[in-house]
Amino acid sequence: MDFITLTSNNIEDEHICCAISDKKSIEGYKAKKKWLAEQIDKGYVFTKLDVRGKVFIEYCPSEIAFLPIIADGYMVINCFWVSGKYKGCGYGKKLLDKCIQDSREKNKKGIVVLCSDKKRPFVSDKKFFVKHGFQVIDTAHPYFELLYLTLDDNADKPKFIGTAKEGRCDDNGGFKVYYSNQCPYMNYYINLQRNISQEHGIKYETILIDSKEEARKCPSPFTIYSLFYRGKFITQELTAEKKFTKIIEELEGK
Repeated sequence: MDFITLTSNNIEDEHICCAISDKKSIEGYKAKKKWLAEQIDKGYVFTKLDVRGKVFIEYCPSEIAFLPIIADGYMVINCFWVSGKYKGCGYGKKLLDKCIQDSREKNKKGIVVLCSDKKRPFVSDKKFFVKHGFQVIDTAHPYFELLYLTLDDNADKPKFIGTAKEGRCDDNGGFKVYYSNQCPYMNYYINLQRNISQEHGIKYETILIDSKEEARKCPSPFTIYSLFYRGKFITQELTAEKKFTKIIEELEGK
């Protein structure tokens, strides 16, 4: 099977893997495609297996990455997913190798990826990257880890920006969500959570991260989606009605 890299010429005709046939996420899918088109023009790379499935890698130079890190000259893996029947077939390694080769050709100092202390929803699997030579170089509250693969032993080590390490934001008296259009599921789940919050009489404030500058000011490394309650980080996991209601009940002591 062949791999396809999205370009400004083919992005309208190619699917972007996530939410392929999920009707409830149509608006988020459109927003992700628009975001991708803008980022591709700046050097963002989206490479996928030529199948109707979730087998892809997204990466970009650190200078345009929506990640609060100091890592000049590095490549940043943004999203990496191999699912279903394609798992265990070697496609993950092939995609990673493509990123490594591209990074070498572009004279990058290394590659960084955001992971966590253990496998968690929506976060890249740490074990896979460690297996292929990545090391933990920095941590952020409560469980985020920055991994890197060096391609230049003399390069400065990457690290999180200080404010992203604390897991705290201003207390608005309720929920505050930092998110971006990097994920096609975002629109649906944020609207769902807002409605549930209103039903419980809880404020639900959203902050769209629409530039690398805004991403660098995010109080959490996970700029795709980070949920805070009264200033404290709660989760990076997009949660549906039942689980989000449970979060509210636990926070409210009900």
